[in-house]
Amino acid sequence: MSEDREYEERRPGGRERRYFSRPRTCQFCSDPETKIHYRNTQLLSGFINREGKIRPRRQTGACAKHQRAVAVAVKRARHMALLQFAGESLK
Repeated sequence: MSEDREYEERRPGGRERRYFSRPRTCQFCSDPETKIHYRNTQLLSGFINREGKIRPRRQTGACAKHQRAVAVAVKRARHMALLQFAGESLK
């Protein structure tokens, strides 16, 4: 019986799924001093993955209000040529 359960937890390729928990508190709500601005590229680069796409809320841990603000700031920074449209893997 335990062997069947072990088989069900594995993916077709033989690898098991891994779940990594993320903090559920928004870093902008917990620290009001942190401002979202398009010129702060060091902060915004943490919200972009390797391909240059904006990471979703479930990965960043930001609330809906601040995730929208981050998305607008990233898009403005891209248009101002402060951030790249394509990521490192697409160069």
